[in-house]
Amino acid sequence: MRIQSAVARRARVLGACATVALFGAAGPVGVAAAAPPVPQTQCSLADPALAEVSGLVADGERWYVVNDGGSDLRVYVLARDCTLLDVIVDDADPFDVEDLARGRDGTFWLADVGDNRGARDTVAVHALRPGGGSAAESESGPGPGPGSGSGSGSVSTLYRMTYPDGAHDAEALLLDRSGTPHIITKSVTGASAIYRPAQRLRAPGPTPLEKVGDVPLSLTGTPGGPVAVGGSLMVTGAATSHDGRVVALRTYTDAYLYAVPADGDVVAALTGEGGSEPVRVPLPDEPQGEALAFEPDGTLVSMSEGSGTAVRTVPGAASLVTDAAPQQRGPGRSGDARPRDPASSDDDGGRGAAAEAGSRARDSESGSDGHEDGGAEGFPAGAVTVGALAAVAVAAGTVGILRRRRS
Repeated sequence: MRIQSAVARRARVLGACATVALFGAAGPVGVAAAAPPVPQTQCSLADPALAEVSGLVADGERWYVVNDGGSDLRVYVLARDCTLLDVIVDDADPFDVEDLARGRDGTFWLADVGDNRGARDTVAVHALRPGGGSAAESESGPGPGPGSGSGSGSVSTLYRMTYPDGAHDAEALLLDRSGTPHIITKSVTGASAIYRPAQRLRAPGPTPLEKVGDVPLSLTGTPGGPVAVGGSLMVTGAATSHDGRVVALRTYTDAYLYAVPADGDVVAALTGEGGSEPVRVPLPDEPQGEALAFEPDGTLVSMSEGSGTAVRTVPGAASLVTDAAPQQRGPGRSGDARPRDPASSDDDGGRGAAAEAGSRARDSESGSDGHEDGGAEGFPAGAVTVGALAAVAVAAGTVGILRRRRS
């Protein structure tokens, strides 16, 4: 079954590459009218334990990161100079952790959603409460139960989930203001899908997911990533600002910042139904950029897989969205939010997240080794050529990633 799924997954990848070659990317290409903000290097991840950073949250004093894959749940606590201060550990055995979010109560949510081979029957989120207790949900409403602090005695709760339309690879997790998890898939065509629980999460589940929207992305030409040009189409991480007014998605090469409507609807923000255009912030030359977070002051923090890679920041990134006047979507597909350049004035470019109290849970999906590392409107001239190059790059890069993560 796993072999057949892997073959089917490769077929889908190659088919998607053909689509990119013919039509370019899912959304129109934005042309930068002026230089966007330049990321600033803060320090380097020199500790060997941090060679596969895939998820990140920031609280203004420390950074909290997870590695791709792993045989237990580990959240690494870093100082602002990249020094490793502590490790929050729980012995639950995940399949493929790819992203990290944090609830308002301090509970960490680890996105166990990676599926490079398209072989998983379920995906999962792990609610990790440092210092003991559980991420229990009260009967009075959605959201995680109380939690605080860090240190030993951590306890996790496992929530398995199932897609309504077959397996998907994903590397990005968002929590909305109510604590509901939203999974954004990783697509080689730039058309990533958004899924969230169709009902209240229960431990261990599974809880059915529902598809609630699509996020179109375009080829950008920003250098970086393991799959050359095509890396600008693949969503590899996500983040929510501390005030909930901005959400961000990242690819291997760029970050996209979306204004959240007053009612907190992150789906409307991502699909463009909220009436605003996303702002694109290039993150060039990262070898495998997958981690993204906001500081409380709106600074964007970016990290990449790889030994000795730089931690970079974009001060005031959230204000590029919150200080801008809302811009209405132009004609085009429903839900097509077109990126704009932050320095340009032209447009160019419930399911509550917790459940009953539970003790430490082990994901039974780890029965294997349990590890995985990790002609449209506005179509620009020359995009077919770029699309063809992207298709070749994506196909080669995808095969390379599959081979690397199989070893």
